[in-house]
Amino acid sequence: MSNQIPIATHKQGFVSAQRLDGGFVSALEKAALLRLASATPAWINSDHLTLLGFLAQCLAGICYGLSRWHRSALLFGILFISLNWLGDSLDGTLARFRNRQRPRYGFYVDHVADTIAALFLMAGLAFSGYVHPAIAFGMLVSFLMLSIEAYLATYTLGQFQLSYWKFGPTEIRILLIIGNIALVNHSVVKLFGVRFRLFDVGGSVAILGMTTMLVVSAISHTIKLYREETVA
Repeated sequence: MSNQIPIATHKQGFVSAQRLDGGFVSALEKAALLRLASATPAWINSDHLTLLGFLAQCLAGICYGLSRWHRSALLFGILFISLNWLGDSLDGTLARFRNRQRPRYGFYVDHVADTIAALFLMAGLAFSGYVHPAIAFGMLVSFLMLSIEAYLATYTLGQFQLSYWKFGPTEIRILLIIGNIALVNHSVVKLFGVRFRLFDVGGSVAILGMTTMLVVSAISHTIKLYREETVA
């Protein structure tokens, strides 16, 4: 499925938005995805990969829920987070590699799937006992609000922001995997002499980070659009 972003449609076609990805691992990731695309069997297409990414993230959420009783489920969660990366990241690369792009369809389906899968993931975290439900809910709301800002900027500015301050979906998955490994042995951390759940701390930082990104992006884009469309 293509990651070309349509910002306007009409009878003749569409205009694609520029994809902006400056994550810490984006260069290595792009090289790896191209190799994977070239080695992907012909019977596998972008829709299969999109479905894989969606189901894998939902199953990662289920693993978090099951970890309430079986901590080993966290390790299975790592597997599904990795499969989510494979499906979610490779679908667009494969479509471009094979020149089988469907920009409007791909953009729509990818992000509807991401939205539903995010609900599964955060619900699993909330049920796991490793993070307070309010923090899991806060992460979901922050993610959705930042996503909405990105989609609006895609339409109005012609730029789709995949990463903010060197952090994108892949970097977040890496942090989740590291967190899962840490949770197997250490679910609690001590800060300033007070004990906190590890994922409560990580989730709070994530909420603060996404909220800050949202505010900064919203102000920056509002100013840019105001200057570009000043009315005399």
